Amino acid sequence: MENKINLKALVDKRSNKVIFIESDHAFVDVLLSFLTIPLGTIIKLGREHSVPVEIGCINNLYSSVEEIDARELRSDACREMLLLPRNAAESHCKNLVLQIDHNAKPTQYFVCSRYCLATATSKFFSYYPGLLCVGCMDTMHREISFSVDVASAFVKERVRLLITDDLQLISPFCTSIVSLFTKLEVTNRNTTEELHFNIGVDEVMNLLISSLVSKTPLTETLLKHKPVAELNHDNNYQAVHIDPQTGGEMVLMEEDNISIKLIISISKNIVCYAEAGEDFVNLLFSFLTLPLGFVTKQIQDGSLKGCIDQLYWSVQDLNAQYLKSNHHKEMLLNPKLVPGFCYNSLLGIEEAAYYYLGSGLTTDSSLIHSNRSSESFKIEPTDHNSSARGFLKGPAIFTVTDNLVIRPISTIFELSVLDELNVPFTDIEERVMLMGKKLALSLLVASFASDSALTNAFISEPYQE
Repeated sequence: MENKINLKALVDKRSNKVIFIESDHAFVDVLLSFLTIPLGTIIKLGREHSVPVEIGCINNLYSSVEEIDARELRSDACREMLLLPRNAAESHCKNLVLQIDHNAKPTQYFVCSRYCLATATSKFFSYYPGLLCVGCMDTMHREISFSVDVASAFVKERVRLLITDDLQLISPFCTSIVSLFTKLEVTNRNTTEELHFNIGVDEVMNLLISSLVSKTPLTETLLKHKPVAELNHDNNYQAVHIDPQTGGEMVLMEEDNISIKLIISISKNIVCYAEAGEDFVNLLFSFLTLPLGFVTKQIQDGSLKGCIDQLYWSVQDLNAQYLKSNHHKEMLLNPKLVPGFCYNSLLGIEEAAYYYLGSGLTTDSSLIHSNRSSESFKIEPTDHNSSARGFLKGPAIFTVTDNLVIRPISTIFELSVLDELNVPFTDIEERVMLMGKKLALSLLVASFASDSALTNAFISEPYQE
């Protein structure tokens, strides 16, 4: 029998909109878990639940990975890393009351036949069987499991919070409620009514999608029962600001920059397509592994159609008394990649650290310091450098369209792109660019919030029909 969560909602009868809902930690944890989900997983979940969502150009990236020839990839594991990206907060999400990714395979861990990890003679493991153990050079094919006991994912178990229609978390105190009512111009209690909802996995999935495309996702999910399906700006791109902690002018070594050739329509001032090496495509493919919270953090000007950024920033303002620890708050505000999934340093995202604690894994280093067991130590995958080399074999050249459809370089494909855009040969120019950290983050944001990623990342004033 499917689990359900009971929600109590206060609804404005005049506008037929949710004012706020009341819930205990179970629903709050589900909501906060959205920030930890990789973008590729969101695409996969949308397909599985028959509620596909167009997240800028991310769908095209996902489809490009599906369609790329296996001979272009370093290994079969690379495709799996991108189409089924792992969540660094997996252990904290596995006990959620409602599991939207209930079909996900649990992460597998392999050690050598000598079981080096258990005897602490080696501090390495592998996600995939067949690799060599760094400690003894034996094949790592013995699967082991780690026990994880997380009763509540992120907030304390007796926590109760109010959640507004645009997913802000507020305390259930009079001052917060009065401020909310004033903002929504609700002056008469007679214009409101209390409704009860029992929601399941389908409603949570709809809520996730609606949070990306609507300012009123609770209303869309609970009262209209239909999520909006597209996240783009209809080619009317609004500039976004990069987090000053990760953006700005960066001093990079020459090898840290990525060179790309842009084919631009002079009259329309748009990028028709780009020709680039495997390093650029590796960067684009890595977007699928990024947690939603990391992407949301980069968007600070409110230009998104949805309100997932409201959830993110309300976590930042949330009183520490509601969260289990500072570590849990950090997991939401600065979500990390699973160890071994970091392609390069251009995006500024870190890998989580895994610590072996007795018979379990944890990402909380503070638990190590307080544990006296000699078996407590940091571990990392033996193949953790594989993603640093990228997902693709090289050298290779690819054609990348403005909306991030990626193909091995093909003149016929490029001609079809120009035909579709109605751009003649006499109207194009080539422009070679070096992309560093700032442009990489701009491209990430444009890929998420627009269906013209290359134009919006590299050209300041795109053509408008």
